[in-house]
Amino acid sequence: MKQLQHLYLTRSHFYGVIPPQLGNLTNLRTLDLSGNDDLRSENLDWLSRLSLLSRLDLSSSNISDANWMQHILKLRSLEELSLSHSNIPDVHGNLFVNSSSISLSVVDLSHNKLTSDTIYSLFRPDHLTKVNLRGNKLKRLPPFSDFYKLEALAVGFNSFQGTITEANLTELRSLKVLDLSYTPLTIHISPGWTPPFQLNFISLASSNMGPHFPTWIQTQSNVSSLDLSCNNISGEVPKWFWMSLSPSLQLLNLSHNHLSGAIPRSIPSTYIYLGFNNFSGPIPLLHPSTMVFQLSHNMFSGSISSICTIVSEQLYLLDLSSNQLTGELPNCWENISYLTILALAENIFSGEIPHTLGSLSYLEVLHLRNNNLSGELPSTLKNCTSFQLIDIGGNTLTGNIPSWIGGTFSRYFTCLLLNQNRFYGAIPSEICNLIGIQVLDLSRNNLSGQIPQCFDNFTKLLNKGGYSGSALQIFSVSYGFIDYGYEYIDFYYLDALVQWKGQESEYRKNIRLLKLIDLSSNKLVGDIPETFSSLKGLISLNLSRNSLTGNINPDIGQMEVLEVLDLSRNQLTGTIPVGMAQLHSLAVLDLANNNLSGKIPSSTQLQSFNESSYAGNIKLCGAPLVSCPGDKLIPDTTDQGKRNNKEIKDDEDEGGFILMRISFWKEVGISIVFGFIVGFWGFVGSLLIKRSWRVAYFNFWGRVGDLFYAITILFFGKLRRA
Repeated sequence: MKQLQHLYLTRSHFYGVIPPQLGNLTNLRTLDLSGNDDLRSENLDWLSRLSLLSRLDLSSSNISDANWMQHILKLRSLEELSLSHSNIPDVHGNLFVNSSSISLSVVDLSHNKLTSDTIYSLFRPDHLTKVNLRGNKLKRLPPFSDFYKLEALAVGFNSFQGTITEANLTELRSLKVLDLSYTPLTIHISPGWTPPFQLNFISLASSNMGPHFPTWIQTQSNVSSLDLSCNNISGEVPKWFWMSLSPSLQLLNLSHNHLSGAIPRSIPSTYIYLGFNNFSGPIPLLHPSTMVFQLSHNMFSGSISSICTIVSEQLYLLDLSSNQLTGELPNCWENISYLTILALAENIFSGEIPHTLGSLSYLEVLHLRNNNLSGELPSTLKNCTSFQLIDIGGNTLTGNIPSWIGGTFSRYFTCLLLNQNRFYGAIPSEICNLIGIQVLDLSRNNLSGQIPQCFDNFTKLLNKGGYSGSALQIFSVSYGFIDYGYEYIDFYYLDALVQWKGQESEYRKNIRLLKLIDLSSNKLVGDIPETFSSLKGLISLNLSRNSLTGNINPDIGQMEVLEVLDLSRNQLTGTIPVGMAQLHSLAVLDLANNNLSGKIPSSTQLQSFNESSYAGNIKLCGAPLVSCPGDKLIPDTTDQGKRNNKEIKDDEDEGGFILMRISFWKEVGISIVFGFIVGFWGFVGSLLIKRSWRVAYFNFWGRVGDLFYAITILFFGKLRRA
């Protein structure tokens, strides 16, 4: 084994510590352990013994050795290094590096959350040909302007600051791959600049290069992948752009801009992303080699019957949603047999759902919501056993919900949205066979009968959390340049338009967190099934606007993560269960317009809702409604209640003080009046009874009067003399 020169163990499902005994293989030139996610190493000291090693790939391992860079610098024969997705620690401080000892030509340190630019010490301008630093948190651009041998520069998804001009790119004559996407950089290239290179791969998404379309692209005649998405580029796409598209173009992404005008009759590309713009006119013809055709959220109009003119075994995503397309859906879907995602929502399509959709055995997502489609669901759809999501809400579809809808779909079936149609009849019990369901919306139809008692079959709703992200991520586009160590990856997630907290909201990447049942606005009768209480993972339950009777389940407190509960406008009776006070996550509650009675249970949560949540239940009492008969004043424990209680106490204290003052002065007044009565009648009564006292009393006042008279005469006499 010591004579072994090349060891490839990529994606071999190894786990545990990388054995340091590998250092005994002193003749190794290549060591590739990539793709073994469960491998780890805390000490790479053994690498120093592999002095002849020229290629090292430990990608996707967990490297926690803080001195990893010192060990790499000791490998003087190393030419290719890949430590992507390896959680390598940041390197801080200054390292003494003898540049003559560095032979690295290929460096891939992508997706490691690195912040320190000390790693640039690994780069030698006269050696480096390919560098991939995507997915880190670097703030300073590597000094690539002088790297005249550089062929691939992939530094997207970092935190670089500043502006890139043609001066930074003029010396890069060998450049084939350029990725500056999703950084705070601003790219400012003069309109007349002619680059010295011919790029195969251009990824400049979200690079602040708008509002004008970059004219230097016209000089690039060998482009295989072009991504200019999310750049606020506006106006019409220049005609020269469409005319100069390379025959080898495999990926074209101009999405999320403000581009307008018509597009060519056909675009010969494998992956086409033109969504979220203002393009108009008819949709272009599908090219037989196209696999992804994403034109949603534009202003395309007219029919899509041209789809029937091609036969494709390549196309697996067709997204024409949110346009102004009209006419009937074509009935030739058997020509696109490998279609996985069909999104035609938010248009003006009419007529019936074509039965040939049932020939799409690989179909996983069907979006037809908010059109003018009518008729019944074609029975051929039961042949689409790969379904994960069906959203046909907002049409005028009729008939019964077919029983086969719960009998043929896979355990990965996640979302069923039939809302806002004209379906009638009972909810079939077979629907309970959709054990993986997370979103069930049958609202605003004409459904009748009782709610099935088997909703506890929905295993994804029985437990908190526990979602499966892989079941909600339909596929990933993986397209790249293996020769340059670079790959373009795009993901497509399920999305759904649902009523959430009283508003219509679209969920996309976070739909995997949504767990919802909405049966509102139908004609359902009978009791609320007790099995609902076992749905401990349910986040939103809406059974409003039906004719449901009976009591609210006393075990409803077990639904601990419930955020939305709407049981309004039914005929429910009895009391509100005490267990409802345990729903601490409840943000929306509506029990209005029922026949509930008794006292609202006391809890911080239930008393936080306003009166409208309980209105229309005339026998219901307790906060926030009127107090129940015989209620004693119980201090409110909420913050508002504490403030109110304090104000009441202050009022009581102030009122008591006022009453005390009133009582005091009342007693004083009574004493004065009583004293006056006693004194007055005691004196007058004595004069009336005893004559001698009466004569003496009047004689006294007669003499006093004479005295005042004499004094007055003397006073005025002196005044006259003066």
